[in-house]
Amino acid sequence: MFENPASNSPHLRKSSSKSVFIDPGLNGHLGEMGDLKGSNSPLHITTMVPSPIFLWRFKVVLFLFWALCCCKIGWDSVMRMSIDLRDLFLYEAFLYYNPLLLVTMMVWLWGVNLWVFSQGSVNYSKVFDLDHNHLTHREMWKCSMWMTIIVPTSMTAYLYLYSHGEVSLAASQPVLLYIAFALVLIFPFDIFYLSSRYFLLRTLWRIAFPLQPITFPDFFLADILTSMVKVFSDLERSVCRMVHRQVATIAWFEADAVCGSHQIAIPLVLVFPYICRLLQCLRQYKDTKEKSSLLNALKYSTAVPVIFLSALKYHVMPESWTSFYRPLWLFSSVINSLYSFYWDVTRDWDLSGFTKIFKFSRPSAISNLLYGRQWVYFWVIGSNLVLRCAWTYKLSAHLRHNYITVFTMTAMEMLRRFQWVFFRVENEWNKITKSHPMGEISLEEDKLLGSTTPHDV
Repeated sequence: MFENPASNSPHLRKSSSKSVFIDPGLNGHLGEMGDLKGSNSPLHITTMVPSPIFLWRFKVVLFLFWALCCCKIGWDSVMRMSIDLRDLFLYEAFLYYNPLLLVTMMVWLWGVNLWVFSQGSVNYSKVFDLDHNHLTHREMWKCSMWMTIIVPTSMTAYLYLYSHGEVSLAASQPVLLYIAFALVLIFPFDIFYLSSRYFLLRTLWRIAFPLQPITFPDFFLADILTSMVKVFSDLERSVCRMVHRQVATIAWFEADAVCGSHQIAIPLVLVFPYICRLLQCLRQYKDTKEKSSLLNALKYSTAVPVIFLSALKYHVMPESWTSFYRPLWLFSSVINSLYSFYWDVTRDWDLSGFTKIFKFSRPSAISNLLYGRQWVYFWVIGSNLVLRCAWTYKLSAHLRHNYITVFTMTAMEMLRRFQWVFFRVENEWNKITKSHPMGEISLEEDKLLGSTTPHDV
């Protein structure tokens, strides 16, 4: 019944159950802080957030500092070794870490492939029959960045520990790294891109056992694996040494040892991706009755004599190798290189408009440099021919003594495959768009297994 006169005073404001006195002179200052709608409007305080450019520069500085540290520690560790053992010491480190470094390089390049596809008109998710959760180029680069950090760090630790006499700890570094990569790949829980890892493992299984109709991802990945046979060869030797506890031991001096460079398992590992690819072509012929599948199978069969004739050098007399097996190996190498080059240009690529892959939806310096340029045409064909012939070097077991040359040749083959990917995927996309109008193309319809679009495998 009694009203408190102070409640109507303009100098009092209520907040919850308490009254707070506000001086009238503060009203001007409160008005300068923003347009407050009513006395109960919350006060917004802007927090300081680093700009993306600053964060990017900070990460670059950290990366360069890490790289400098790895180089410094690695160099000092190598210099501690005696001169007569230094090359052999580096060769062993190279054997364990070369495969993962090359895989890291391939992941980086695949991210670049996806970026180019995303900038142009090629719907690569449709070509590979991927769902909406597939990895983008940014996620591929994130994975490759972590691999770029982890693998050299492990290698640096191996060099440092070995050179300082901690042999057992040094031997554990490549073992732990290989185990970590294997666990991440097969980890069954929904982390680390489970759907993408499952897709990769399923495709690898279909490649190893081509008992079902062949899809585009099946033979596309199998083709890439043929460019990575050096990786598989070194992986086999590395795992063999780990199983037989030969890591960081003098057993790697012996070429004829169970895990040496002369073992029969090496040519078997080298030829395995080609055999898988050959079986895919035969399976494709069984399903489609297309003679081109048989011709493609013949192409992959030409790699078999190159590999096994080279391996014979360690199991025949020197005069037999020089007079008979070496000329036969050279002849089979020429046949394989030229046949593979011919197939790339005439079957895997559509040279009538292959540079359309670089026609981006938005103008860019890369698009202006590559799209419609005649020099791209000559570069792709010429470099493909040279690198096809050079890749025979790596298929040959008797030419693998200089590890720096071998690494360079393998990296160049991956670069050849990297540029091959652009035109092979575009060629497949052109076939899909010609067989089906653009309005009919969707990720939910016309699945690849049931597609009427012919796929040259």
